[in-house]
Formats: sequence, C-alpha cells, structure tokens
Amino acid sequence: MKQQRVLSILAFAMLLLSMIAPWGCTSESGILTIEPPEIDTTVQVSFSMDIVPEFNKSCNTSGCHNTGSFAPDLSPENAYGALFAGNYIDTLTPESSELMQWLLGNRNIDMPPTGPDEELNKKVLTWITQGAKDN
Repeated sequence: MKQQRVLSILAFAMLLLSMIAPWGCTSESGILTIEPPEIDTTVQVSFSMDIVPEFNKSCNTSGCHNTGSFAPDLSPENAYGALFAGNYIDTLTPESSELMQWLLGNRNIDMPPTGPDEELNKKVLTWITQGAKDN
C-alpha cells in the first residue's frame, strides 16, 4: 500500500514537471533560446578573411542580405559598416549581439535559412569577442 502511494506521488510529480518543463527552455517571447557555442579566443579571426567569405556563402546572396535587399547589407564593401550602424554587434556582451541571436536561431526566422551553423557561429562569436575589428 505504501509503495502504491509513493508511485502515485511520483507519477503526479512527473506529470507536473512535464507541464512546467517546456516553459523552462523558452524565453519570455516563447522562442527556444539556443546558447552560444564554446569558442577558442586564441585563434585570431579576421573579418575580411574569415567572416566576409562566410557571409558570401550563405547571407550575401540575391534577395537576401546583398545591397538593396534585407538589412543588414552583408556585401563585402558594406557589411562592416552595416553591422555597426544597425546595432547588430555588442562587443561588451558578444553572445548578446543581435547578429549572434539571429545566427543562433533565437529570432523569428532562422538565419541562415538552413538553420544555425555551428562553425559560422563560432567564427562570428570569436570575432566579436576579439573586438569586432575591421581587419
């Protein structure tokens, strides 16, 4: 009888937890919050050599984030200025940068559309952590 009561209490606790748990993984807006990746800040990341080529592969394409399309303009000649002018970069709290939040999938639309790219995210977060230099 005592074992039956313990099992009933355990089942009730699990049911209660399953009802509460989904809200523990979301932000106030109800969007799942994905944590930033682990990075190695000893590896230097260059904006022109490492970040711009990544933007050219997945972001700076016709109809996406090229000149005349959606902000920010990530074309090689405009990307750096557009990221700072649009407040997409926060060097004080890099993981909170608007750019990182989009890349992590913590906004309404996945960027890139194929979903979060861990290697791209590592490069961008490392670059921002290193001061987001125009190098």
